[in-house]
Amino acid sequence: MQKRPLAYRIRPTSLDDIVGQAHLVGENGVIRKMIERKQYFSLILYGGPGIGKTTIAEVIAHHYGLNQYTFNASTDNKATLKEIISHAKNYGALLIIDEIHRMKKDIQDYLLPHVEKGNVIMIGLTTNNPYHSVNPAIRSRSHVLKLNSISENELFSFLKKLIEKYPDDLSANFMDDVITYIVNASNREIRSAINMLELLEIAFTGETITLEKAKSVILKPALSLDKNEDNYFNILSALQKSIRGSDVDAALHYLARLIVMEDLDSILRRLSVIAYEDIGLANTSIQTKMHACARACERVGFPEARIPLAVLVVEMALSPKSNSAYAALDKAIADIEAGKTYKVPNHLINVDNYEDKADYLYPHAYENHIVKQQYLPDELRDVRYFNPVETSKFERSLKERLDKIIEILRKD
Repeated sequence: MQKRPLAYRIRPTSLDDIVGQAHLVGENGVIRKMIERKQYFSLILYGGPGIGKTTIAEVIAHHYGLNQYTFNASTDNKATLKEIISHAKNYGALLIIDEIHRMKKDIQDYLLPHVEKGNVIMIGLTTNNPYHSVNPAIRSRSHVLKLNSISENELFSFLKKLIEKYPDDLSANFMDDVITYIVNASNREIRSAINMLELLEIAFTGETITLEKAKSVILKPALSLDKNEDNYFNILSALQKSIRGSDVDAALHYLARLIVMEDLDSILRRLSVIAYEDIGLANTSIQTKMHACARACERVGFPEARIPLAVLVVEMALSPKSNSAYAALDKAIADIEAGKTYKVPNHLINVDNYEDKADYLYPHAYENHIVKQQYLPDELRDVRYFNPVETSKFERSLKERLDKIIEILRKD
């Protein structure tokens, strides 16, 4: 009979075997305390892929003494859940729901009363922040527990012990730099790291595995491209914040991670936002360069698209920054949302037979093309939304122009 994958065969059966997550399963961890006191609650376990959510759920289930069922919110339907619930009504059940963030609302609504009554003890698993993605009614009847990413040291130590414990399955001599490479290439995902060990064992059974040999089999890091996962959006956010903070090296690092994911559309969309939100009036040429870069990237595709992207991101990171334009608009929007939508001054109303029509003064008919005239409603006549910042020559010139306009109008 063919052996099951090593990652499956060595899945922990007790809390002591779980890698990391000391805040949950350690001596004072809430899950350990819950099991010791036999106080069981519905849970939502939230964290990145491959860090132990399913393993912890199964270890908890082992201690419950209830019938255990699994439900995949992506693939299973309401009929499957109804069958599970029918058993639970008589005998009680522990239900592990994988990808709970993908569960349809009607299925969540059906499950809700059974969780509330305690007929079903639910353990939901998700890579998405449940406060954004899970039905609030379900979430409020569960305890949300966040799993932390596995550290490099924790995973390195685990892999070393694994190699020693299973000499028949891992007979090759894995050098320390190879194990370090696996830790990084797996993106610190336990399951991926074990699979990489097993793959290298198949390729080099009984041999000493050097870093060069490892790289010939494991070609690139295992990076997730699930656009619904928080981690993906975190990288996009980190790129923007690094550019905003003028850290060119960090910006290039996060750009590289996105390029390895090969999702050009998301990169270009985010860079378009950055060009206007974070650089704005401080360097208006960057918007033109952004659109030129987008056209070039779409024309050549990857891997060549990385070249114009690198040029643009370096300039963006080192460019002066200004958010004065959109900050001014946000102040105006806040006023509108607060109900400050007052009557437009009569002389701005473009209706010939308007009964209170007043004369409109045409600025181009006056010196400097400026004439003293009220444009804002009476209630807002002294409001100042736009406050330029002096981070660049261009925006300084805008400030000088604004000051000059104010000076001219004061003289009139």
